[in-house]
Amino acid sequence: MKKLLSTQYSDGAFNFALLLLRLSFGLLIIFNHAIPKLMDFSSLQYKFHNFMGIGSRFSLILVLFAELFCSMFLVLGLFTRFVVIPLIITMMVAIFSAHAGEPITESELAVLYGTVFITILFIGPGKISIDGMMRG
Repeated sequence: MKKLLSTQYSDGAFNFALLLLRLSFGLLIIFNHAIPKLMDFSSLQYKFHNFMGIGSRFSLILVLFAELFCSMFLVLGLFTRFVVIPLIITMMVAIFSAHAGEPITESELAVLYGTVFITILFIGPGKISIDGMMRG
């Protein structure tokens, strides 16, 4: 019981927790968001949210880049702090542009993903990652 109430943690537990965050949120984005968008690209390219007038197709391509490629690098823990930046931007666009004026329940997932990606940006990938192994 004393351990459950403690604010102490081991380096191993901290690094394992970061691994779980990277794996779970990276894979959820890939399988629940990127792959369905990729499979439905032909119809989505005409009706996707047109961010800042760059066009629906190009907006979709940018989101797919973030959700597919950046998430793959996140799962591996490679260039972690760099690859969460496009993911954070994607979540911010979803929250403040694509779901603007809608109830918060419509952007709840984007808020959750964005919070985790910002946390990973500040903390880093942990030692159980390619970045962590390269640093030694």
